[in-house]
Amino acid sequence: MGPLFLDLAGVEIDSVEREMLSHPLVAGVILFSRNYVERRQLIELVRQIRESRQEPLLVVVDQEGGRVQRFRHEFSALPAAGELASLARHHQLDPQFVCREIGWLMAGELRACDVDMSLAPVLDINGVSNVIGNRAFASDADDVIELAQNYIEGMRQWSMRCVGKHFPGHGSVQADSHVAQPVDERAFSVIEQSDLKPFSTLIKHNILDAVMPAHVIYSAVDDQPAGFSKEWINSILKENLGFNGLIFSDDLSMQAAHIAGTVLERAQLAIQAGCDLLLACNDRSASEQLLDGLDQGYCHNKALMLKPNQPSPSWYELMHCERYQFLQNLLEV
Repeated sequence: MGPLFLDLAGVEIDSVEREMLSHPLVAGVILFSRNYVERRQLIELVRQIRESRQEPLLVVVDQEGGRVQRFRHEFSALPAAGELASLARHHQLDPQFVCREIGWLMAGELRACDVDMSLAPVLDINGVSNVIGNRAFASDADDVIELAQNYIEGMRQWSMRCVGKHFPGHGSVQADSHVAQPVDERAFSVIEQSDLKPFSTLIKHNILDAVMPAHVIYSAVDDQPAGFSKEWINSILKENLGFNGLIFSDDLSMQAAHIAGTVLERAQLAIQAGCDLLLACNDRSASEQLLDGLDQGYCHNKALMLKPNQPSPSWYELMHCERYQFLQNLLEV
């Protein structure tokens, strides 16, 4: 097992993908909307992924809710994180309770389909970034901390691990790192007292299993995006904040990652900066280059630390649970 997470073209595995997944550099698969039609098909796809080799593979997805929910048909319509507090107020419920329950619901539905984890939660502050927006729990750091902590608690009730993103905070830059190169020119002291607080606080309380750095340049600290920066990952995240979990690169094919060179150079730079796991999405040629060119000395079993340690529930068990039925009624209004 290695550091790479690859994607798939469609709703079942083809022979080329099966061969790619058997490569020792591969740690897992990230699924997208194009890989999903219905629950039964998803369960079969995950079975095909797991049978593609003897060693375990981690299966992950972005199932945040709102506009970032890859599986929709036959799944609950999850609200965006930024809508959870207003949903709670509408029903005269505690926002922390609602966040915990929605985290539980999201994780339970994925685990019932044998998906290991959602790359969540977003710990950014809702500021000027449209790409973040209501993906963030709130516009205040303390509120983000409170709500995200409860969301994670709900995930953990299904033994689902969490990934806090996008370190040290993507909410205060307007540019979208998928298509441009965002630059945050604020002083480190300003970032430390605002965007960084959700990460530093949850790390201090040993709540985060993994962290995903942003493809954002914080020019007062480094001229490289955080995901390629030894200063951000090794010095600040690991040494100063004491984080000892896993570090996921954001997608190496995003436009903001191109500043680091070829896809092979991006992968090497991310690993050298301190990333343990690498996402390589939406570019089959880039994935092939990584499998051909990345040193197999980078192989490790760290991804196994993110595997759930309890069996998946069946969808039938989940649907007939009173807690699940309560949440379906809550989301109908």
